[in-house]
Amino acid sequence: MRKGLLFGLAGLAALTSLSVSGAAQAAGEGPALPHIEWSFDGPFGTYDRHSLQRGLQVYREVCSSCHGLKYVAFRNLADLGYNEDEIKAIAAEYTVTDGPNDEGEMFERPGAPSDYFPSPFPNEKAAAAANGGAAPPDLSLMAKARVGGPDYTHGILTGYRDLVSPEVLEWIFQHETEKRMAAYEAAHAEYLDKLEAYEDRVEDDPTARRPVEPEEPQPVTSIEDLGLAETSNFNAYFPGYGIAMAQPLYEDGITYADGTPATVDQMATDVSHFLMWAAEPKLEDRKETGIKVLIFLVVFTGVLYAAKRKVWRDVH
Repeated sequence: MRKGLLFGLAGLAALTSLSVSGAAQAAGEGPALPHIEWSFDGPFGTYDRHSLQRGLQVYREVCSSCHGLKYVAFRNLADLGYNEDEIKAIAAEYTVTDGPNDEGEMFERPGAPSDYFPSPFPNEKAAAAANGGAAPPDLSLMAKARVGGPDYTHGILTGYRDLVSPEVLEWIFQHETEKRMAAYEAAHAEYLDKLEAYEDRVEDDPTARRPVEPEEPQPVTSIEDLGLAETSNFNAYFPGYGIAMAQPLYEDGITYADGTPATVDQMATDVSHFLMWAAEPKLEDRKETGIKVLIFLVVFTGVLYAAKRKVWRDVH
C-alpha cells in the first residue's frame, strides 16, 4: 500500500513536470529563460522581506510611471514588514480620485491604507496614447499570467540589447537562420511542384504564368537582420524579440534605502520577487497549510494502520 502511494505521488509529480515543461516550450521559440534561485521556491520556500521591500521601491520609482498595480491595496504592504505609520506615509504619497461629494462631483485626495495602488493613466486609451499605441499591462498578476512566472519577468528586464550575453545572441541568430532556411526549403519545394505543373500546361495554355522562384535567405548575423519594427526594442526573451517597452533599468538607476548595490540584475530580481508576492500574497500560508495537511495525513495513515492491525490481528 505504501509503495503504491509513493509510486502514485511520483507519477503525479512527473506528469506535473511534463505539463509545465510542455507549456514552457509551447510559449515561444526563443532562448531558455535564465532560472533564478528564488527564496520562495520549494515546499518550504518563503518570501525574502528585504527583497520585497527593495522590489516595491523599484516598482514605485521605475515601473509605476507606466504600469498599474490595481489589485494590491496599501494595507497589504504590512506583509512586507511595514508598520502602520509607514503604510500611511506611502499611501499619502499617491493621489486617489474619490467621490462624488455633496455637489455630485469627483474629487482628489491623498491615498489611505484602504486604497489600492492607483493607475498611472485615467483609462486604457489614455495609456495607449501615451505609449505609442500599446497600453502597458497591469502588473498585479503578471507573475502568474506568463509561463515562467518571475523568471519571465526577470528575463524581460534583463533581455535588452546591452544586457544580454553574446551566447544568447548567437543562439538567436543561429535559430532564426535555421527557421528562415526551413521556410525557404518548404517554399522551394512548393515552387518545384508549381514549375512542373507549369511546364505540363505551357504547351496547351500560352497564358500560363511561370511561378516565381523564392530567394534564398541571408543568414541572420545581427539584431538588425531580425527585421524588427522601428518602434520596437530588441528583447531576447520577448516573443518575436520586439517589445514596445524601452529598457527600464540601468546601473545605479535608483538608490536602495538599505544600501544594496543597485545593479540591473539586482533590481530585476527584486522587482520580480515583489511582483510574485503581488500575484500570490498567500503563498506562504498555502505552503504552511499544505505541510500541516501532509503531516495530518501521515499521522492519520498510521492510526488507520494501527486500527487495522488491531481489528484483524486474530485473523492473521
